[in-house]
Amino acid sequence: MSTEDLEKEINMLKARNKRVEKDKDWETSSTRRGLLVIFTYLAIGFYLNAIQIENPWLNAIVPSIGFLLSTLTLPYFKNLWIKFNQRKEKQV
Repeated sequence: MSTEDLEKEINMLKARNKRVEKDKDWETSSTRRGLLVIFTYLAIGFYLNAIQIENPWLNAIVPSIGFLLSTLTLPYFKNLWIKFNQRKEKQV
């Protein structure tokens, strides 16, 4: 492999890493979480309204808050899962 080929490959890896970092930043951003909560609230509110549930917009709050809480607690459980699996790998 020539030096030019290695440089091209390194540049491709750097570009890929930047894309991955941006994707990770988006996945963990509060903007994304906020949008998901809003879209969840609207979708459930419209659905409850369509099936003529009493106070659809008030009732749509509970599942939206539940969804928000689940997105906030997932990183904690992810870290627990990673720690548990690292211990299992060390034992093998």
